Amino acid sequence: MIEPHAPAPPGTTPPWAGPARLPVRPGTGRFLVLACVFVCAACGLVYELELVALATYLIGDSVTQASVVLSVMVFAMGIGSLAAKRLRRSSAAAFGALEAALALVGGGSAMALYAVFAWTGAWGGVWESAPRCLLVAFSLAIGLLIGAEVPLLMELIQRIRRQDAGGAVADLFAADYVGALVGGLAFPFLLLPALGQLTGALLTGTVNVMAGGALVLGLFRGDLTRRARRLLLLANLVVLALLATAAVLVDDFERAARHAVYGKDVRVAVQSDVQEIVLTGGTDGRSLDLFLDGRLRVSGRDEHRYHEALVHPAMNGPHARVLILGGGDGLAAREVLRYPGVDRVDIVELDEEVVRLARHDPALARLNGHVYGDARVHVITADAFGELRRTPTATYDVVVADLPDPGITASTKLYSREFYGLARRVLTDDGRILVHTGPVATRPEVFWTVDTTMRAAGLHTVPFRVGGRAFAFAAGPDRTTGASRAAHDWGFVLASPTARPPLRLAPGEPRPRTLTQAALTADARAAARTRVEGAPVSTLVHPRY
Repeated sequence: MIEPHAPAPPGTTPPWAGPARLPVRPGTGRFLVLACVFVCAACGLVYELELVALATYLIGDSVTQASVVLSVMVFAMGIGSLAAKRLRRSSAAAFGALEAALALVGGGSAMALYAVFAWTGAWGGVWESAPRCLLVAFSLAIGLLIGAEVPLLMELIQRIRRQDAGGAVADLFAADYVGALVGGLAFPFLLLPALGQLTGALLTGTVNVMAGGALVLGLFRGDLTRRARRLLLLANLVVLALLATAAVLVDDFERAARHAVYGKDVRVAVQSDVQEIVLTGGTDGRSLDLFLDGRLRVSGRDEHRYHEALVHPAMNGPHARVLILGGGDGLAAREVLRYPGVDRVDIVELDEEVVRLARHDPALARLNGHVYGDARVHVITADAFGELRRTPTATYDVVVADLPDPGITASTKLYSREFYGLARRVLTDDGRILVHTGPVATRPEVFWTVDTTMRAAGLHTVPFRVGGRAFAFAAGPDRTTGASRAAHDWGFVLASPTARPPLRLAPGEPRPRTLTQAALTADARAAARTRVEGAPVSTLVHPRY
């Protein structure tokens, strides 16, 4: 690339660090370098956030994924910065090659991670860890390349006009941090909602390679040999062609990957402001499945077992006013509305797109009994925690918490002592709350932590489980149908503010299709046998899930 130079005598400036031959005035050249720093910093942060977001969606547990990505990337940036010391003799050519590599790796990271998740996740065995390993590999590679940028850019800006090291570092870091701010805001507010994760990453890579190539081939072309210029131009064109090809094929790729994840029967796939919603089946006698962010939330094969256990034990008593937290699919409301004497059902759902599908999708509306056509049903689009804070005291006779499992980080606050304290406040004195806690057999610690936390909030609890489920309401992405991996029960906790409620079905009609009083009693005994002594209390500032 750059012709080698002989070592400079001590105390003198080496030839490769002398003034650059620029086609513009030094002031303009300095501005262009800082502008490139700004763009590269924005792109680097987008790569980082894209890895965190996609890993959270695919693997789950946002705290763990963010910690892995950030810690590995920061470590790699330090190593990359040290490694860049060896490239100072050819800083312009090295920076151009580095940006081309970073654009290709960062821009293609989302597609690669999604592909590995989609096509290896169902293989089981060692392949289950493939997405996590690839996440670490991308974090390491991107961190190394980002870390090498700053020393090379420092060398380039000093070659335009020598200045004290402190001033140069201040200018460089100012442009870098402002660029990171713009990239950090652009990702959630522009790239993700407008383009999605895959196209957004590809566009970021395109901007990255164009900025790096323009700086080196335009401003520092005098530092490169003719052969180096040709090689760097070819590398940039190849990277641009690869990114452009991927962008053209991204819709077909996403469709094929979605089929690999959910099967060939995908009927609806919607990316809302909150999550990805996928409906499969529901026609020609095939069972309807609802997936939220890759997690199976409703299976038409056995959803009635879950929703009967979630609703019916809580309806034994006054039930004129019922609050359903979550449950935008309308299936819990379907069971509530079977009871005479229900005057009002409020459904608090964060994602209005789920409610829209529950209203208008023929298969889902048929499964929920067209509950949204009932004048007693009212939808509140809000976060469940915030809505409880706004609800007056003693408003509801029954609260049904149909929420994602506590193992999902975003749901942790909805299983906290503070949350149950708010739920207790909105209940009447003889009201009941029934909470879904996730599987008992595979996660007894979580189940008993929920029970302990509810008791700490002043509720009197009756834990129970329902066994025999055919498919998992998964706490993480679950694309298996094998009995060896699917959880085979659901855990629930029934509670009341004033006294321990009886675990009994309401007398008379309606009668659940599968749930019986004998089964409920047996399920409570079965849950008691899994008791974990000394389970901690989960709070907002000290989550235990």
